Amino acid sequence: MDFTDLNTKIGFLGGTLFSIALNISLDAILFTVVMASIGASVSYVVAKLLNYLFSFFKK
Repeated sequence: MDFTDLNTKIGFLGGTLFSIALNISLDAILFTVVMASIGASVSYVVAKLLNYLFSFFKK
């Protein structure tokens, strides 16, 4: 692999990620964190509820 080619790829990737990071607002990040935590909590509760129901009706 050519050294210049690697530098070009790293520069392109770094510039792209940096420009994306600057364009994302704090509100969007907070909204994503809140929605992910709500989704994870609901998924956990539903999994526990289904596990309880399956074990209850299996007896």
